[in-house]
Amino acid sequence: MNTKSSITLGINGLGRIGKLSLWHHAGRKYFDSIVINVGREVGMSFQDIIHYIERDTTYGRLESFLNGYQSKSVISDVDEAAGSLNVNGSKVKILRNNRNPKDIEWARHNARIVVDTTGQFLDPSLGADEPKGSIRGHIEAGAQKVIASAPFKLKEGVAMPEDTVTTVMGINDGDYDPVKHNIISNASCTTTCLSHMIKPLIDSFGIERILSASMATVHAATGSQQVLDRLPKTSATDLRK
Repeated sequence: MNTKSSITLGINGLGRIGKLSLWHHAGRKYFDSIVINVGREVGMSFQDIIHYIERDTTYGRLESFLNGYQSKSVISDVDEAAGSLNVNGSKVKILRNNRNPKDIEWARHNARIVVDTTGQFLDPSLGADEPKGSIRGHIEAGAQKVIASAPFKLKEGVAMPEDTVTTVMGINDGDYDPVKHNIISNASCTTTCLSHMIKPLIDSFGIERILSASMATVHAATGSQQVLDRLPKTSATDLRK
């Protein structure tokens, strides 16, 4: 059975989450084409984007990840002028002009589902015309569903909008209402890991039998963390970063 969808997937941001989202879908082939918004020029040429897509510090080379150690490159049909390439049979378009979600041409490229991996637009209470950008801008730009790769962050006292939901797959994904919810967060990596350990305990023994609980997270360095000693920036609140 062919499970490929005629709907184009949009990915906003090409950091590690964006890149590995591309790797995942290039392997699963749920979508016929993928549009990735970088929002700026990268390096010296389009080839620098290809080089970045093809390699990962943890998983190695893309072709080995998908097809095994002896496989050859799965990137072909590179067109720098058009900003397009083929990744393992999936058509990929790279957009390099706009960083504000409302200005990204999702409608033009028929990207009805967008995954925002930037970590920059996490307040769903902000309107699409927010000067610094808003996750709702993706909807205005043509997306029908937007998935944030990080937890929502609302200002204190602001209620969660009715069209948003936070889910962890396998835990509460039944809370998602396709008619009602257009902006979805899949929570955080820590929440996802912890919930799959805690939920079975609660389901089996009940919350009343848990006297206390604590957790410790060992996390790889993220894009916002320094790996060398450095004085914190002005008004920095997390000195460990």
